Amino acid sequence: MLRLGYVSTYPPTHCGVAEYTRFLTTSLKSIYPEARITIFSDYGSSYRVEPHAEIRPSFERGSGDYRGVLDELGEVGGVDVIHVQHEYGIFGRNDAILEACLEARDERLAKAVAFTMHSVYHPLSGHSYSLNFQRRLSSVDAVIVHSYLMEFEIQHQGVDPLVIHRIPHGTLLNPYLGHPRYKLLRDLGLEESVLKGLTLTLFGFLRKDKGLDMLLEALREIGYEADSMNIIIGGELRDRELLEQIEELGRVARLTFIDKYLTSDEILKIASIADIILLPYRDKYGVYSVSGILHLSMGSFKPLIGSRVPRLIELYQFAPRVTIPPKKPAELVKKLKWMMNNYDYAVAYMAHLYSYAVRTQWLRMARRHLNLYHELLRSRS
Repeated sequence: MLRLGYVSTYPPTHCGVAEYTRFLTTSLKSIYPEARITIFSDYGSSYRVEPHAEIRPSFERGSGDYRGVLDELGEVGGVDVIHVQHEYGIFGRNDAILEACLEARDERLAKAVAFTMHSVYHPLSGHSYSLNFQRRLSSVDAVIVHSYLMEFEIQHQGVDPLVIHRIPHGTLLNPYLGHPRYKLLRDLGLEESVLKGLTLTLFGFLRKDKGLDMLLEALREIGYEADSMNIIIGGELRDRELLEQIEELGRVARLTFIDKYLTSDEILKIASIADIILLPYRDKYGVYSVSGILHLSMGSFKPLIGSRVPRLIELYQFAPRVTIPPKKPAELVKKLKWMMNNYDYAVAYMAHLYSYAVRTQWLRMARRHLNLYHELLRSRS
């Protein structure tokens, strides 16, 4: 029996990493039923046993104290692999979680330590605490990243290449494709009038980096043609200042705003309704990551338009012609008009990206994790 422990946020906590951990562990249990999976979650979750895992709340987000994780590890009799789903917004500006995991390995509460770095900081970010943390990652048994950019960045920062493993973010193929749109609209509590004309969508946590300002400028430039478009924007509002932009969007196009945290199921239903999915992002300087929303979107096999930013490196890699420079509304206008006039060609052009979506299905990415765990345990035996 393989005993796996994950230190991560977990639903109902509203967090992309929490959803990532749920998808990964569910898929792992599906392909390897004999695995015993324990999730040492944040206190935003509650103790429970789900079909695939036991959830044991163990830490406070941003804390400098992870003795709770060590205590819970002792309660379950230790694990073979302790795997941290690391994000600086979760584990704070310190090395405490790294120290706790190394202590667990020293005390034989874990045979191997793995970290998935959901964000990697570049020296130009100016975040010295992140850079110091990243330099220490050679002390663990495996560091998982999601893109080539992230892989080579931490390698250049001195992390041993032998411990770095690139495993792409998993993709869920949309189970709602082919469902009648009116039923999906009813499930979402939306009116059927949303379906009149071309439907554009933008969803996920709504922050300034999602590019709502760029979308607004683009629609203003399109002018009267915007009247024939339906815009569905959905997600938890993380910045109240965006409300003005959303209200203005409602004045230049037919806007449906779903102002709440969206579950993965709800996002997939919105993606199924969409004709075009928009990702006009801009990234923080000096931060490399990969977008979970991109993977939910490309698993829906719809045309995408996205910015050329590190977070969307896979879109640029597999469908460069549907990418645009960040912060350039005029380029978004050109791409939208091209896609509206060449929709069937755009769908055909996306085939390379859709193939990548199939290759990165969660079950396949779970198997790559499983192979890595076995490799780590063999090397330490």
